Amino acid sequence: MFRKVIFAAAVVLAATTVSCKDDVVPKPAGFLRLDYAEAKYMNFENNCPFSFEMNEEAVIKGEKDCGFAITYPKMKATIYLTYKPVNNNIDKLLRDAQKLTYEHVIKADDILEQPYLNPQKKVYGMFYQVDGNAATNSQFYVTDSTKHFLIGSVYFYAKPNFDSVMPAVSYVKNDMQRLMETLKWK
Repeated sequence: MFRKVIFAAAVVLAATTVSCKDDVVPKPAGFLRLDYAEAKYMNFENNCPFSFEMNEEAVIKGEKDCGFAITYPKMKATIYLTYKPVNNNIDKLLRDAQKLTYEHVIKADDILEQPYLNPQKKVYGMFYQVDGNAATNSQFYVTDSTKHFLIGSVYFYAKPNFDSVMPAVSYVKNDMQRLMETLKWK
């Protein structure tokens, strides 16, 4: 009888130690989750011949000749705006803006062109979305064709790896489009 009790205890002990172990399952790869607050916009206006709306979270610094750097410190990104007056040189300005975009074709997977026309405000231009590991993921130019020309491009201060910066790229791209669509010439 003593042997039966020991044998039963050994069976129960063996069953509990074997059945209580969890199966070893590899952990899935972790992904960085980047969530940004919903953008709130404010009007930016100074003595330059244009105004626009920009994200309240961004910091704007004036450069020379109505050029600006709009920085996003949390995302390590900057939108550079360059203003040029039109003096019978609209063809050259357009070629230069397009050349700037297509210099990224080496690293880009695709460049999507989105024309922008707003005849009421006399704002005409092109928005470029550059997909892939290019230095810039979004660029635009706008003009009234007679007096004003503005170029914008965004740069991230990180190695261009499109997959890892995709949420930030999308967020800043939306801000650039908002800037372009709210631009008014004075």
